[in-house]
Amino acid sequence: MRKSCIILLYIASCTCNMLPSSAQTRNNKVLLTDSLIKLGFTMYNEVNEAERLQANYSFIKTLVALLKTPYSFNMKLDTLKMISIQQPSDNLFKIFSWHIKLDDGSFRYYGTIQVNTKDGQLKLNPIVDQSPNIKDPDHEILNDGQWYGCQYYDIIPFKNIKNQYLLLGWKGTNPDITQKIIDVLQLSDNGVTFGKAIFTGKGIDSSRSRMIYRFNARTSMLLKHEKTNNNVIMDHLAPSDPKLKGEFKYYGPDMSYDAWQIKDGQLILVEDLPLKNDPNPSR
Repeated sequence: MRKSCIILLYIASCTCNMLPSSAQTRNNKVLLTDSLIKLGFTMYNEVNEAERLQANYSFIKTLVALLKTPYSFNMKLDTLKMISIQQPSDNLFKIFSWHIKLDDGSFRYYGTIQVNTKDGQLKLNPIVDQSPNIKDPDHEILNDGQWYGCQYYDIIPFKNIKNQYLLLGWKGTNPDITQKIIDVLQLSDNGVTFGKAIFTGKGIDSSRSRMIYRFNARTSMLLKHEKTNNNVIMDHLAPSDPKLKGEFKYYGPDMSYDAWQIKDGQLILVEDLPLKNDPNPSR
């Protein structure tokens, strides 16, 4: 993991002295994109763990080479389905995130933030997964060098609050437990910050900087932004037996729903949300 992060940091700091012609640029994009697709397939399908990790290191180098293309922020990278690329509606940045599954059933996470620059030059903020070293992920305020790694699948800007966003993510943890995460991303001249104490409601610790939902890895949890009411709706999780409280490998949806109401920069818990139709639980 450290090797790949060093590669990403080093390559991102380099600049190109010569701009290729448009034809060369198009050809280069096709070649690099094809390489990424092949490497991505290896990352997720190769049986040998060492080869999966090596493919990931090559993927990082190739991705950065592609993003060095002038005005690459405007590229459509829909064919890179093996990773998540999320872009907020204000188009200020993109956040790339993905995972590698290890033989012991644990996961490593990788990511970077590409900032939209006026001159079209590459500006990357690599984010470094330090999950094993984060003692209190529910409460700690983190940064790009200390990231509670996950794979993001949605990003929601806060209304009337500049450069602050809500992130929804998936985090495979081990063979027994999976997590869904609500985090807060803030961008400033000083860098990237993850986490903010904006969660309020019954039984919610006011110092909590992100919500981490832990549940049985063989089930799924709904966690989805509902645009009409600007809520984050979710399955309510409970243990299969009250005696198993706190043993998250026995947790799963109990057929009721809660929501986080997004209002004035805060997330307010609404319990027992009435839903006429069960939403798609895939997210």
